[in-house]
Amino acid sequence: MTNSDKAVNVLFVCMGNICRSPSAEAVMNAYIKKEGLSDKIICDSAGTIGYHAGEPADGRMQTHANNRNYKLTSISRQIKASDFEEFDYIIGMDDDNMHNMQPFIPSGNLAHKLSKMTDYCANSNPGYVPDPYYGGDAGFEQVLDLLEDACGGLLKKLERNTIFSCIAF
Repeated sequence: MTNSDKAVNVLFVCMGNICRSPSAEAVMNAYIKKEGLSDKIICDSAGTIGYHAGEPADGRMQTHANNRNYKLTSISRQIKASDFEEFDYIIGMDDDNMHNMQPFIPSGNLAHKLSKMTDYCANSNPGYVPDPYYGGDAGFEQVLDLLEDACGGLLKKLERNTIFSCIAF
């Protein structure tokens, strides 16, 4: 980012955009709001498939997120090629998501915008954020634990790599 008027745009991506990526968006937005950076960092989420397009986040995920004071407000959508132009960071939840995003990358050198959510973990790092969809309560809690850790690390990275690095986090 070369100009303090330009926001950093971050897109979180999982398979269906109903559990992990909307949760990452909500956690990151809560961290951003707490730091007073809502005008500097803009988040969204998407899925690699469009099966759930137009749907809100999974009700179980919403319940677990609400218990931690995160509000999942996004509506599911599929990633599109133009996202690679619009977003500065495109963050997948696991290796399958990273692979499944490849066909959406338009020609040009935009693959450098891709990273995996766990790349930003400071504490526990299993290498991916597991999909809780077919599991129980513990899976949803694990996802939120990992996302809280990773979003904290992502915010620190943005602090180091952007114009607003002069702001104390």
